[in-house]
Amino acid sequence: MKKYIYVFIAICFFTKTFSQKNQTVTLEEAILLAKTNNIGLKIADKEIEKQTILKKTAFQIDPLQVQYQGGQFNSESYDHNISVQQYFPIGKITKANRQLQEELAKLAEKRKAISEYEIEKAVTLSYYQYLFGISIQKLNVELNDIYTKFLKNAELRFKTGESGNIEVISAKAKVKEIETQKAQIDYDLAIYQKQFQYFLNTEDNIVPNDKVVFKYENTTKNTSKVENIVTEYYQQQISVYQKEANTFKAQKMPKLGLGYFAQSIDTKTLFQGFTAGLQIPLFGNVNSAKAKASAISISQSELELQKSKLTLKLQNQQLQDELDKQKKGLDYYQNEGLQFAEQIINTAQKSYENGDMSYFTYISFLNQAIDIKKQYAETLNAYNQSAIQLQFPSISNN
Repeated sequence: MKKYIYVFIAICFFTKTFSQKNQTVTLEEAILLAKTNNIGLKIADKEIEKQTILKKTAFQIDPLQVQYQGGQFNSESYDHNISVQQYFPIGKITKANRQLQEELAKLAEKRKAISEYEIEKAVTLSYYQYLFGISIQKLNVELNDIYTKFLKNAELRFKTGESGNIEVISAKAKVKEIETQKAQIDYDLAIYQKQFQYFLNTEDNIVPNDKVVFKYENTTKNTSKVENIVTEYYQQQISVYQKEANTFKAQKMPKLGLGYFAQSIDTKTLFQGFTAGLQIPLFGNVNSAKAKASAISISQSELELQKSKLTLKLQNQQLQDELDKQKKGLDYYQNEGLQFAEQIINTAQKSYENGDMSYFTYISFLNQAIDIKKQYAETLNAYNQSAIQLQFPSISNN
């Protein structure tokens, strides 16, 4: 019973998914839509906005100190004393705080640039994965036509007594197998579509435009772009640590305090005055240690930058080798393999229809031609994935 329920749910799912008209988009439109809708990028924008607002906190003063005293501290009479004191930062601390916040805002922008790069890569991979599913679907339709024609010929040969019933049974089994594969392909396409919608951050039925050429054409190395993104990110990180160290050093400077007091004596006479003083951090080891820690962080970022550049260089070499390997196989299928497959199918069909070829030989040749077509589709998909990976090498950042 459960089996029938699952089948019913699956049928309802696909009916709902494919009955609704899909909106097609180009790759450029998909990338733009993904960047517009992506929640991660919106969060990044908020981080930039937050760090920009925090620039206003550069000038930091201590809370105002207000004190009242009442009692017999001058005479037997009950006198009053009110004092107000405020400490102000002096030296370069305000400038250091402002510069640190400016660099933090720039770092947030560099992080966003990395996120945009990763989104563009993910959308491109998903786009061509869906097109691969479409190519497999088209191949399934072609195979269905071939074996449907084979079934008709087998039934005709059986009626005329030219062959046994085994050919009809075999042909029917193959047609059923292809129909089952079609259902599985529909499942795969639905999954690819949902993955694509995930990267676009939309619930709308949007799919790639399957009228475009399935082969990924933009195979130009993106080395300079990705290197710039990585270099700018770590250089900005270094700038943050440099300004952070300056802030810790500036905190060693004293603070200037200004005050005012008013005091009564014998409850009759009011005396007023001003005070001035300094808050001197005699024990500045804490800030010195923090400044040294920032210097260590600078060294770490410099090493991370060197590591990332080396990783990108080696990664590009590996990806180029992989692309060259896939291209060699792809060239064979495009220049010769597919033509061989068509020749095999046409020749085998004519020979079988004319009675010049046995059933088993015919099936063997068909399977050979079909394997060539399947291998072509898989090789083209592998080529596309390699080309996209080369266009968008992986970035490792903290």
